[in-house]
Amino acid sequence: MRRKLITSVIVTTLICIGTLGGALAANWHPKLGLDLAGGLSVVFVPAHAVPQSELQTAVNVMDNRLNGLGVAQPNVSTEGNQIVVQLPGVKNPQKVLQIIGTTAQLFFRPVLGGAPAYIPPKATKGHKAIKATYREPPTPTGAYLFTSKYAVNNSSGTLTYSPPIADSEDPIYANYPTTSVSEDNPSQNVILPSNGQIQAPRMVLGPAYINGQEADGQIIASATAALNQSSQWIVQFTLTSSGGAIFNDIAKKYYRTLVADDLDGQVISAPIIESTNFPGSGQISGNFNSSTASTLALDLNYGSLPVRLVQETAQTVSPSLGSSSLTAGLLAGILGLLLVMIYTIIYYRALGVVVLLGLATTAAFIYGLVSILGNTSFGLTLDLSGVTGLIVSIGITVDSYVVYFERLKDEVRAGKSIRASVDKSFKSAYRTILSADAVSFLAALILWILSVGAVKGFAFMLGLSTLVDVLTSYFFTRPLVILLGSNRLFTEARWLGVARGLDAGRKDKQKIESGATS
Repeated sequence: MRRKLITSVIVTTLICIGTLGGALAANWHPKLGLDLAGGLSVVFVPAHAVPQSELQTAVNVMDNRLNGLGVAQPNVSTEGNQIVVQLPGVKNPQKVLQIIGTTAQLFFRPVLGGAPAYIPPKATKGHKAIKATYREPPTPTGAYLFTSKYAVNNSSGTLTYSPPIADSEDPIYANYPTTSVSEDNPSQNVILPSNGQIQAPRMVLGPAYINGQEADGQIIASATAALNQSSQWIVQFTLTSSGGAIFNDIAKKYYRTLVADDLDGQVISAPIIESTNFPGSGQISGNFNSSTASTLALDLNYGSLPVRLVQETAQTVSPSLGSSSLTAGLLAGILGLLLVMIYTIIYYRALGVVVLLGLATTAAFIYGLVSILGNTSFGLTLDLSGVTGLIVSIGITVDSYVVYFERLKDEVRAGKSIRASVDKSFKSAYRTILSADAVSFLAALILWILSVGAVKGFAFMLGLSTLVDVLTSYFFTRPLVILLGSNRLFTEARWLGVARGLDAGRKDKQKIESGATS
């Protein structure tokens, strides 16, 4: 029996210390949340009502983009019809914010013609200007149609590209407003700024469909930013198996004409198709630098958002404020531990040392476990509410010791020896401990399921600490107290003896015995 008790204490201690040691050996520490490490918190809302499945898809895309950027432990989640993004420790919040909020819907559209700048309707006397409603622009005709006139051969047999008369701008499009992002329908013609791709300030683009299939960014399997032979930044891409067939259909239909890359309502390039057969890859050229080419490649790699998002709020938490919050939380936890330890040692003597050892091993295990969970795929972050949950859990853990020790005290006051009381009193006390911990765990579980935001961190840490308390009470506290109860050095020591801590001194025993006699 004694060997089993010693083994239980040693194994439990090794597990707790080993968890901590493993985390420290891997140089893992708890991943701090936004309110402790500082960073960026952004709330996005969809531009129009969408099902929850589309919001979850948007969350996955944004999470992948952030991981591709190397942002440490981003937290992207839905709260009702909102998407909340928390980026602890981010160093360039504006750049990250721009990338994660970009819809990144890429369409391959044929360039149909040039268009002049938009001329809005003029206000008449006594009336305000009429805001023009959006209309799908018609397809250019005759000399203004690009697709039949852009590429020509010179006498030497090499290709030269001379803009047709259509670059002089078809005047009918002056009354057609530029297509907005929300109106960028892949099945319709659109008018977008040319961004210097042709001489006209705007260009008319055809539908992003070929043979009934949509030609969008989904046909791209992977993309990378690279320098071409002219030391200009480009984006090289490989196509999916189905995307290769779609892209070759585009090349055959629009051979030697312009095909624009329409990204979120902006023409980033409009290269001339110079081949009718692409071997599963291609490239996008434009006025790129290293940053913009890498950003486009990142967007293409991780897909487009299924819905246009509107930034509702953005809050930046300074690292100094986060550091102050962390310091305050740690001081509160350390002060609470010291007060509890001092009180239990004064009140329970040697049994207070059990509380001290139990809290130390529990703290080591939880610190190591939180560090491991934060540096693995679980992605746990420790925020201020989580620290609060851990501090509250100190009281729950100490309550378990108090329940056991008070039950032991009752047994000793009833005239039984400490040696005979330690095991029996634990059996009845453990039922109370299980009941109390079950209530605490269920409350934490329900709170974690139903709550949003920071409250989840509090609930998780409280539930985790409660489970650890159930295990350590049985496998550490019980065997250690039984071992101490059978050792006279601990039970009868003058100042720290277990007997004194249980109010079981000689005078108390005499009172009990005399009371029983009378």
